Amino acid sequence: MSHSFHHDVLVVGSGAAGLSLALRLAPHARVALLSKGPLQEGATLYAQGGISVVLDREDSIASHIADTLATGAGLCDERVVEYCVSRARECIQWLIDLGVPFTRSPAGDPTPYHLTREGGHSHRRVIHAADATGRAVEKTLEQLVREHSNIEIFEHHLAIDLVTGAKLGLDRPDCLGAYVLDLHAGEVKVFSAAHTVLATGGAGKVYLYTSNPDVATGDGIAMAWRAGCRVANMEFIQFHPTCLYHPRAKSFLISEAVRGEGGRLLLPDGTPFMERFDPRAELAPRDIVARAIDHEMKRLGAECVYLDISHKPADFIRKHFPNIHRRCLEFGFDMTREPLPVVPAAHYLCGGVVTDLRGRTDLPGLYAIGETAWTGLHGANRMASNSLLECLVFAAAAAADIQERLPRCGRPPAIPPWDESQVTDSDEEVVVSHNWDELRRFMWDYVGIVRTDKRLQRAWRRTLLLKQEIEEYYGNFRITGDLIELRNLVLVAELIIRSAMERRESRGLHYTLDHPAPDGGTPPRNTILAPSTGPRGAARRLAAGRAD
Repeated sequence: MSHSFHHDVLVVGSGAAGLSLALRLAPHARVALLSKGPLQEGATLYAQGGISVVLDREDSIASHIADTLATGAGLCDERVVEYCVSRARECIQWLIDLGVPFTRSPAGDPTPYHLTREGGHSHRRVIHAADATGRAVEKTLEQLVREHSNIEIFEHHLAIDLVTGAKLGLDRPDCLGAYVLDLHAGEVKVFSAAHTVLATGGAGKVYLYTSNPDVATGDGIAMAWRAGCRVANMEFIQFHPTCLYHPRAKSFLISEAVRGEGGRLLLPDGTPFMERFDPRAELAPRDIVARAIDHEMKRLGAECVYLDISHKPADFIRKHFPNIHRRCLEFGFDMTREPLPVVPAAHYLCGGVVTDLRGRTDLPGLYAIGETAWTGLHGANRMASNSLLECLVFAAAAAADIQERLPRCGRPPAIPPWDESQVTDSDEEVVVSHNWDELRRFMWDYVGIVRTDKRLQRAWRRTLLLKQEIEEYYGNFRITGDLIELRNLVLVAELIIRSAMERRESRGLHYTLDHPAPDGGTPPRNTILAPSTGPRGAARRLAAGRAD
């Protein structure tokens, strides 16, 4: 059986971004779609709230833009925000036409689909499928992808690294494909393509507590960096305020929509507290809510706070949050009768691989979309339910750009097979698990919701030691899925810490006790790192410069 594959387009990742791009390109190109686990496993599957879109007659594109800019704390690229928001209705209609079962409004309502309101939004503009929107989108797209003859699916295939002309010593700088580990067979395969798209999601697993599934290990960001691409704003990690606090719940979110429909945050003694932190109370943006919870937990020495919507009618709760209600019952909590224990958890990465409005990276032939990419949409803080929207809009943009370029693309040069002649099987797998645990714990302790210069320095020193140890291990032993993910995670951790050390102010999701106020003396700047730069003082802090 051949270990070498050629396609017009290689898509790495199978969430909303990767699946929708593959579907849009399939009528025009032969597409390889890689998923490191089952095709549907990824952050999209677990997204509860919905997708931001202006559908209500009292709402407007201008209002959606203004809310996004306000939440982004001065760092959103207004041109990108307008581009994304103005294409929302078109992308939602595309999903509706494909059969995504969004929740309908009651008879007589002027808006055909029910809209909810979440933190940062001034109107109801979040279209949803009950409280499991991501699952509805993912399952619909998955079925269509599986039925398309021009899409070849490779499940349980984990990309190791991108292959570039420079790495092969050729006189061409572009991306030629990737080396990929077949996790079931334990074999490394070669995938060549004229266009490669990174849609690998975020990196929540770099933290001890996260809402993300196990596959969120920053693979696309790490591979793009090693291939020579810039990254931006990696210091901005959104912590979701309300993960269910239970030893068996692992990463189960209590949707922001619960607060949008009247849920109140309470201290262990039942006292509401959000009004002391922001006049918007429970509807403040996530960074404010997460910091408030973190502050109260530390002040009281409490293990959690509580989210209470039990004052609403039981039928209302069961109708609006059927999946959350059912899952909480499994853990012994009835949200129609009692408050739910909640804690913050790492949720969303607002930074990523620098791209333009078409998803193009610094490397010709390489695209990045979804949470892997930094488009300039989110700024210093993501507004709720703008993430799935970004996936859809930029998947469409990248697909259109690739489709336009396909007729001019020849077959990439042959890629040599993966060389394992100098490595052996590891006899110390425990090193991987120990390093993984150490990395996630010190990232949580030192680079979490509240940071200080001293904490960042501690994390920086530990990261450099771990990275050296992991690279030595990587160079001497045969690769495994866990080793690939750990190698990617430690690099992403380094980029997060470097970016945080560069930002000598508090802004959006980056809050530091040593610099608690925003820097009002200069215009807000993005933190852009290039692979040739070093830590503090060498990383370039530049305003975004992206081509159309």
